[in-house]
Amino acid sequence: MAETATNRLDRRKARTRAALVSAAQAFIAAGKTNAPILEITQAADVGMGSFYNHFQSKEELFQAAVEDALDAIGAVLDRITEDLQDPAHVFAQSFRITGRLHRRNVELSKVLLHTGTALADSDKGMVPRARRDILAAAKAGRFTIRDADLTMVTVLGAALCLGQYLHDHPNRDDAEATDRVTEDLLRMLGLPAEEAHNICRRQLPDIDELLNGTA
Repeated sequence: MAETATNRLDRRKARTRAALVSAAQAFIAAGKTNAPILEITQAADVGMGSFYNHFQSKEELFQAAVEDALDAIGAVLDRITEDLQDPAHVFAQSFRITGRLHRRNVELSKVLLHTGTALADSDKGMVPRARRDILAAAKAGRFTIRDADLTMVTVLGAALCLGQYLHDHPNRDDAEATDRVTEDLLRMLGLPAEEAHNICRRQLPDIDELLNGTA
């Protein structure tokens, strides 16, 4: 009985934390990072006392919310590339999925956009995976890069600007726009134009099914 009660308590704590993180993500997506803790707990339907059982400050909660979003994206990228051998294809497929995420999970997208260039220092989500894949492609002779840090500035800038562009231009085809940006990045990284084009025309896994876990 004691073990059952403990499990029940653990599940309740997990639900409370998840509710707080989800509420924080909604506030970040809306650009309301100055909202007081009380407003966030009310949105999460959680008491103030419960908040401090999980987080010491609003900043700690927002950090957890961003990391949770990045973990969700990272999990998707890992699933879609696990069977690919060519690091250039891995990079391209990850970027193509990330671009499509902006329209299919708007809140998660806006968490990323409001986090902005701070993502450059994150060890979660798209950025470390993109760096890994770019370096692997360079080592394999697929990409030509001079400075990995500056290459990542370009890639991250492209990802963020693309996301904002897609939100600002809702009539633009997100898949077509994403694939064109990916193709340009591949050419910048040293792939011949025809090969870059062909890679960006390869069939992707079911996007909505992949992103369902990030909703």
